[in-house]
Amino acid sequence: MSAHTENQIVIGAPLQLVWEVANDIERWPDLFVDEYARAEVLEREGHRVRFRLTTVPAEDGTVHSWVSERHLDPERGVVTARRIEPGPFRYVHIFQAFTAVEGGTRVRWVQDFEAAPWAPFTDAQARERIDAHTKVNLERHRQVIEALAARAAAAARG
Repeated sequence: MSAHTENQIVIGAPLQLVWEVANDIERWPDLFVDEYARAEVLEREGHRVRFRLTTVPAEDGTVHSWVSERHLDPERGVVTARRIEPGPFRYVHIFQAFTAVEGGTRVRWVQDFEAAPWAPFTDAQARERIDAHTKVNLERHRQVIEALAARAAAAARG
């Protein structure tokens, strides 16, 4: 079995700004709502970034951490990513597309994954949680990046 989510949002900011902020991994604790306590880049090589994410503690104090890898293609405006340490998943694959549209930049976020047999959740439960969190996090991206764009525009006006 496997699961799939697909979400998108239009952010009222230029493509270059959206791309830079969304792919600034060290900034992710601010861009993702109550998800990551720490985002640490381990290695950069060309357009490949390997990094460790550490979650904020759950209600029971449990913290999770794993290594992921992103391949950025700025010319096409796409990112492919995967978990190197899949944890309770057999795999997690992510695709993101950044496209200039009227009014800003559309960010499309596709996630494909499968829970491992020993996972404490099913594919359907993981899909529901991941889909809900993706919507919240895309909205957070919009808020943060649009605020940055507004400040840059105000500074440019003097």
